Amino acid sequence: MAGRWLILADDLTGAADCAIAFGRRGLPAAVRWGAADSGALPVLAHDADSRGLTAQEAARRHAGLLDRLLAPDRTLFKKIDSTLRGQPAAETAATMAVLKARDGAVFGICAPAFPATGRTTLDGHVRVDGRPLEEAEVWRRDHTYACADLGAMLGGAGIRSGKVPLAIVRGPDLAAALARIAAAGDGVAICDAETEADLARIAAASLSAAPGAFFIGSAGLAHALAGLHEALPTEPVRLPRSPLGSLIVVGSLAAASRSATRALAGQDGVVHLPVSPETLLGDPAGGAAFADRVGTVLAGGDDALVEIAVAGALDMTLGPRLARVLAKTLDPVAGRIGAIAATGGETAAALLARLGVDGIRLVAEIEPGVSLGLTLGGLSVPVATKAGAFGDSHSLIRIRERLRSVRLEGHFR
Repeated sequence: MAGRWLILADDLTGAADCAIAFGRRGLPAAVRWGAADSGALPVLAHDADSRGLTAQEAARRHAGLLDRLLAPDRTLFKKIDSTLRGQPAAETAATMAVLKARDGAVFGICAPAFPATGRTTLDGHVRVDGRPLEEAEVWRRDHTYACADLGAMLGGAGIRSGKVPLAIVRGPDLAAALARIAAAGDGVAICDAETEADLARIAAASLSAAPGAFFIGSAGLAHALAGLHEALPTEPVRLPRSPLGSLIVVGSLAAASRSATRALAGQDGVVHLPVSPETLLGDPAGGAAFADRVGTVLAGGDDALVEIAVAGALDMTLGPRLARVLAKTLDPVAGRIGAIAATGGETAAALLARLGVDGIRLVAEIEPGVSLGLTLGGLSVPVATKAGAFGDSHSLIRIRERLRSVRLEGHFR
């Protein structure tokens, strides 16, 4: 297994939670976006920011990024959302077209399961907490496809696939099954997985069955692949101590994020600052007053919990716009931020870009799906990112405590 990777993701939090899998093994890893220099780090994750694009637009963006970023010595990991949001089929088809044009043949191993967050795959169908994905809150709130069957999803984009059922994954013939699908030419093996051990078997079998394969999955598969690397010693990352508070921004509408927000709001030293879409999209004076309140809290050393507060159902098409406007609103507080936490990929990407950040040097993982690092570019502070639907009611409390210790102690531990 090569020690150099390119992770191409459709959103920032996904890029980070895959890259930190390798960072934890001692392989230097970073997430970049936009036109930022890709650098020479062994593990480069790039946020294509394509979650909200049409299938055609997402495919075009992925093809262009692969032409620019995919060096011959990097193994490709195409990160897809574990609940199939966005355009994973079109992006995978575009990826395969680029690889086929370069190499003459292409084979993908698809295993989107992320057992640590309740996402599994059975009979080629995505499940959440043991039930079909179609019954989950995240599917009702946001989905692209008619169903969560991976073969049907890929087939709709013209991709040939073959299923590798759980019995094969756990048996002695896994490598042979992968090799048979690879030999059929230009296809994808869809692998069932319910546990991290299942993903580890898939990763190990790929070495002998398909040494030139690319991978399609979420952070669960990334951790399994990273586990094939020998762990390397790491140097401690140090930074100046800061008395300024942490800016914690919740833009996700997922129930997990809202529950965590309520729990964090009750902690000492946390000031809950909800802001309505009407305030953000209305009179600029209201936004300026809100930003001043946030800045005062941070300068005083308390943590500012900023939440886009929604009463009732929100028009989902407003999501990207709200994320951008919130980021613009908070721009004036940049010099008073001791650390940042952001929940929701769109929110995190918009906020960091607005603050002059063009990447994250990944250092640690606070919990599954929550990466911790140091911002790169115009601002250098500790940062934690979390997908909106991940975690439990105490996730933001744990994130806040970890950021507080980093900024007060001046090092990541």
